[in-house]
Amino acid sequence: MVKQIRQAAAVALMLAMGSTLAQAEETPVAIGISGWTGFAPLTLADKAGIFKKHGLAVEVKMIPQSSRHLAVASGTIQCAATTVETYISWNAAGVPIKQIVQLDKSYGADGLAVRSGINSIRDLKGKTIGVDAPGTSPYFALAWILDKNGMTMKDVRLATMSPQAAAQAFTAGRNDAAMSYEPYLSSIRKQPSAGKIIATTLDYPMVMDTLGCTPTFLKAHPQAAKALVESYFDALEMIKQQPEKSYEIMGAAVKSSGKAFAESAGYLRWQGREENRAFFNGGIQRFSDEAGKLLLRAGVIKTVPDINSLYDASFVQ
Repeated sequence: MVKQIRQAAAVALMLAMGSTLAQAEETPVAIGISGWTGFAPLTLADKAGIFKKHGLAVEVKMIPQSSRHLAVASGTIQCAATTVETYISWNAAGVPIKQIVQLDKSYGADGLAVRSGINSIRDLKGKTIGVDAPGTSPYFALAWILDKNGMTMKDVRLATMSPQAAAQAFTAGRNDAAMSYEPYLSSIRKQPSAGKIIATTLDYPMVMDTLGCTPTFLKAHPQAAKALVESYFDALEMIKQQPEKSYEIMGAAVKSSGKAFAESAGYLRWQGREENRAFFNGGIQRFSDEAGKLLLRAGVIKTVPDINSLYDASFVQ
């Protein structure tokens, strides 16, 4: 009798697992990202079959940060990778999305490049800076750096362009400065004759990225959301176990060699499960509070949304 009960329980467990996997398989998930190095484990999870192993049918779409929220609002994508403060802007603009896993923290991967004659942040007063649009990470990073030096965006001239275009324009001799990130920032690092990098996230630690999904998607497909998080952690493990293969796959997605991509990855830290637990246990709240106030002062948002509504920590436990 005991044996029969155990067999029945085993069958029930297998059926439940099969049901969960089938549900995940039947759930299409579109994720919006950019070529930012920190998002690359998501690309790896896609190209190396990790998402598929977890029963997910994921479509990774390259969408500029400045318009990624529009794709979320239209239903084109259900999830998006972006910087923590961007969720404040999106939610304030009426595009609800909740963070479910921290992807990375920048350790010098975002930076402000200037011409050789500029020796301090205050020297940028009246200068032209190539930077992405309001509501994007580079715009926020520049506002943060200026704020820490007693300045605002009104003290400089802005030339709106993508991070890649900003770096390209700078190395081509246009604009006085450029706010960009890896892998594009390395093009400036490799051309010192164009200028120098005066500040990075080593000096001003304010860039960290997360993956978030719409509340509607999370409520309807919690198993799929959990599978997304586990896929990310598995991608980090693959990078650790098979670094050369992993960097080649991730580099190919941004037309870079594996070696060059590995170098750009050295300027950030991907965040594992333990780092995520610490992040959702105080870190995200403290940073979001300060970031929200800056976005309000900068005129990017009109009201600061409830910080606690911007994330769901249950998926990393």
